[in-house]
Amino acid sequence: MPPEDSPTSSFDPLRPRLLRIAYRMMGSAAEAEDVVQEAYLRWHQTDRASVRDAGAMLVRTVTRLCLDILKSARVRREQYMGTWLPEPIVEPMEGDDLTLTLMMALERLSPLERAAFLLHDVFGMDFDEVARAIDRDPAACRQLASRARGHVREARPRFPVTEDQGRALASAFFTATRSGDLGALQALLAQDVIMYSDGGGKAKAALNPIYGLEKNLRFVTGLLQRSGPNSSRLVYEGKIDGLPGFVTVEADGVWQSTALAIEEGRIVTIYVTRNPDKLRALLRSLHEDTPS
Repeated sequence: MPPEDSPTSSFDPLRPRLLRIAYRMMGSAAEAEDVVQEAYLRWHQTDRASVRDAGAMLVRTVTRLCLDILKSARVRREQYMGTWLPEPIVEPMEGDDLTLTLMMALERLSPLERAAFLLHDVFGMDFDEVARAIDRDPAACRQLASRARGHVREARPRFPVTEDQGRALASAFFTATRSGDLGALQALLAQDVIMYSDGGGKAKAALNPIYGLEKNLRFVTGLLQRSGPNSSRLVYEGKIDGLPGFVTVEADGVWQSTALAIEEGRIVTIYVTRNPDKLRALLRSLHEDTPS
C-alpha cells in the first residue's frame, strides 16, 4: 500500500473522474488512458506540498493535454477511412448523460467549446474554474459553453424511450437483422433512419453513411445474402455509450458493437463499430465482467 503522501495515493482517488473528462473530450478510451497517465507522470514531478487543490490542478492538466491532442486529432479524423465514431464503451459514465449521439454532436464543436461545455455542464465546474482550466476568461467560457449547449440541445432526442423499451427494441433489431425478417425490421426503423459504420480501413464497413429506410433494408439484405441468416453470435446486450445496443461476433469473425438512437418507438440512427482498435477497451471490459 503506497504511503499517504505518495503521488499514487493522492492521484488514484481522482483517476476515475479524470478518465471520464478525458474520454468525453477525446472520444477515445485509449487516448484518455494515455492522457491520464501523462497527467500522473507530471503529478509525480510536481511539488505537491505547494498545491492547494490537487483535483483542480489535475483537471486543468488533463484538459490542456486533451486540447493539445485534439488539434492534431482533427486532422487525423479528416484523413480517416470512412466514418469516424467515438470508441464504444459499455461501462456507465457516472455523473453525465452524454450518449454516443451527443458525443457525435460535440465532434462538430471547436476543442475549446467542447471543453467549456463538458467542464461546466457535465462535470459541474463553475466558470471561474473552467477559465483557469482552458486559459480563457470566464465571460469567454460562458459564450463557448452556450454555443456548445445549442448544438447538444438539437441532438437530444425529443421523445426518448425508457430503458426497458430501448432494450426490447435493440433485441428486436438484432433478431430481425440476423433472421432476415425485413417486415419486422421495417416496422422498427424510422423513414429517415441513418446508419454509420466505422471500420477504420481495418475491417469491412460501409464507407459512407446509409440514409433512409429503403437503402438500409437493401444493405441488410445484401449482408444476409453474403453471410446467411443467424450467422452472428450475440455476446452482450445492454447500454453502449448510453444507448441501447449489443456486441456480436459476425460471420466474418469480426467483433462488432451496435448502438441505437431511438425516438417515438422507432430507430433513427444506427452506430456500428467494427474497427478492432476501437473495440479493445470494450472487449477488455466485457471479459472482465464475464465469469470464467
